[in-house]
Amino acid sequence: MSDTPELEPGQNLPAPRPPVEPAPVERFTASPSVLATELSPERAARIVRQSSNARWVGFLTIIVVILFTALYWFYEVGGPLGVTEPRLEAELTAQQVTAVERGYNVFEANCARCHGVNGEGGIGPALNRQDKLFAHLNENYLRTVLATGGRYVCGNPNSLMPIWSNEGHPPGPLNYIQIEDLIAFIRAPSTETYTIRDPALGEPKVDPITGEVRTFKGWVDPAYKPAPGSTPYPACWTTEFAAASGSPAASGAAPSGSPAASGSPAASGETGSVVKITASGIAFTTPQVTAPADTPFVIDFDNEDASTPHNVEIKDSTGAVKFKGDIFPGVATKQYQVPALAAGTYPFQCTVHPNMTGTLTAQ
Repeated sequence: MSDTPELEPGQNLPAPRPPVEPAPVERFTASPSVLATELSPERAARIVRQSSNARWVGFLTIIVVILFTALYWFYEVGGPLGVTEPRLEAELTAQQVTAVERGYNVFEANCARCHGVNGEGGIGPALNRQDKLFAHLNENYLRTVLATGGRYVCGNPNSLMPIWSNEGHPPGPLNYIQIEDLIAFIRAPSTETYTIRDPALGEPKVDPITGEVRTFKGWVDPAYKPAPGSTPYPACWTTEFAAASGSPAASGAAPSGSPAASGSPAASGETGSVVKITASGIAFTTPQVTAPADTPFVIDFDNEDASTPHNVEIKDSTGAVKFKGDIFPGVATKQYQVPALAAGTYPFQCTVHPNMTGTLTAQ
């Protein structure tokens, strides 16, 4: 009789399995010598201490991370109650100060000759008046004037102010960084004191007499408010500009004893030898000229710089002005009637661009 159990209908036979041999005990247990060794009290205590130290290290690490995060947060956004300044605001302030100090050098090199060292005006209109700075001389307006020239001011197509931005048409000598620095200087608040720095080195300039660092203040008074009934945008200052330029049309007759300022024949009523002087590329291309001594003569001045104002100003060896011609933009030509000069050597320059120099010899 078979030992195989009978199967019910539909039941499958079980699959045959090979006999399984138990694995040797030595593969899954340590050696008897190891099993016989137990943890000593010292070893157990050391393990407990190590576990406790690990927990303390983890706890201190979490505390350090929390403190660092909190300190960095206050460093970025500023301490409570205004104890510290936010980092981004401090960086913006530092960059603004740097821009104003660079703009001071740009203004001194390019604008002070016409608008005055302190923006008080001269050949050009004043810039430091609070009624102008309040709203009229805003950043957008200044940026437009520097990019398009003085013709944007009062709609005067014959303005003497040239285009300064190299993005203008024709391009001027200043790049966009210099333009932004110049605007930052003009708009700097009068409540702040800035350092005058060397344009090339960026180091503070020191007064050779007092030994102190030279400084300057901004022009904009933050507390200024227009008078009741006045407008924040002053009327066009064409008359102011004309008077500052020193032209006969603006001032009437020239002051007694002053050198002739007009280039028209009516200024002297005389004519004489013609001396040709040409300006091109912000320089006199005829730096050495000769004129007759002790007799009036004519300077035929050719300004070949488009939209750039030039003139001829003659001085003697002491620096006294002997003749100052009208300033006019190029491209144009004007004849100056120059009074008689004694024999000698006379330096001449452009009033607007003092770096334009030459020498006239009367003989």
